[in-house]
Amino acid sequence: MAIEIHWIRDDQSLAEHCRDWHQLPFVAVDTEFMRVDTFYPKAGLIQIGDGQRAFLIDPLLIGNWQPLADLLEDSAVVKVLHACSEDLEVLLRLTGKLPQPLFDTQLAAGYLNLGFSMGYSRLVQEVLGIELPKGETRSDWLQRPLSETQVSYAAEDAVHLAELFTVLRPRLSDDKYAWVLEDGAELVAALRREVEPESLYRDVKLAWKLAPQQLAVLRELCAWREREARNRDVPRNRILKEHSLWPMAKSQPNNLSALAKIDEMHPRTIRQDGEFLIQLIKRAASLPAEQWPAPLPEPLPIEAAGLLKQLRAIGQAEGERLGIAPELMLRKKALEALLKSGYPNGPYQLPDSLRGWRRERMGQALLDNLAGAGETR
Repeated sequence: MAIEIHWIRDDQSLAEHCRDWHQLPFVAVDTEFMRVDTFYPKAGLIQIGDGQRAFLIDPLLIGNWQPLADLLEDSAVVKVLHACSEDLEVLLRLTGKLPQPLFDTQLAAGYLNLGFSMGYSRLVQEVLGIELPKGETRSDWLQRPLSETQVSYAAEDAVHLAELFTVLRPRLSDDKYAWVLEDGAELVAALRREVEPESLYRDVKLAWKLAPQQLAVLRELCAWREREARNRDVPRNRILKEHSLWPMAKSQPNNLSALAKIDEMHPRTIRQDGEFLIQLIKRAASLPAEQWPAPLPEPLPIEAAGLLKQLRAIGQAEGERLGIAPELMLRKKALEALLKSGYPNGPYQLPDSLRGWRRERMGQALLDNLAGAGETR
């Protein structure tokens, strides 16, 4: 069956269609973008599905995104997306807003125990019995005109995404539907939480092995790399390779020859930023001790693996009871944060990352398990 496609190529048309979409209970939203040599995604197409038709918005021709921004924030219209973390970045970059309420069909599949982290084509096949043609995801979405294959692919995505919602929504209990929206709101909140460049050093592999003075250097290197990547709109590794950060903080090279010997140091980096980096390292290394970061906690010891397994089993048992994919229940990071709060002897505290229904249904059981484990040690 041919899909009815409507192109939106000017501000007035976008505003008119957005007025119509405000009257609907939901809209499906998808994006096509390019992100090969840039920090930020470059939007090539925005697709909206209303259940019958596909609307293709050409972002290269739109100047006023306010109508779409208002739609994204309309709490009466559910926005349906799939595995949407990068789509959210595209929408935030274009409109300055993020969708709420957000229904992610990949999450919904997990809540219905159809599978965890299912790709879009597989979910469409599983739920709608439709086999999609091989994707155009690697094609150039900034070229004009777009090929017929690209247009057809984009339109199908918008239409089938809306169909997925109409099939999945009735299969979800009211509780599970609320949890899908809760997880969607958490995805949005996580993107809204602006990560301070000065905090990124904590995520560097083996950073916990560095002394506070070396951490001060690592902190400045990570913050500079992040700001430069954003300002120049290039990937972080184009500024400075990930694997170069730790050895730079550890050995603190003070000349270009020493800098060139650092792991994975690109000659381009030395040419462009070498002298600056040496001065940055020198300044950071000479900060007074009161400005050094606190030492980072060591990873959990191997002996904690058994406790981690016990805690994960609580989530798996609850997932089985509720008919939810076990991977959706308790995230590894949340369990590790819980263990780190009191290992080895307690008392333990539920981490902030364990929120909402998971905290309500499993929080006390996790704490009781750890308290019991402490008594038997």
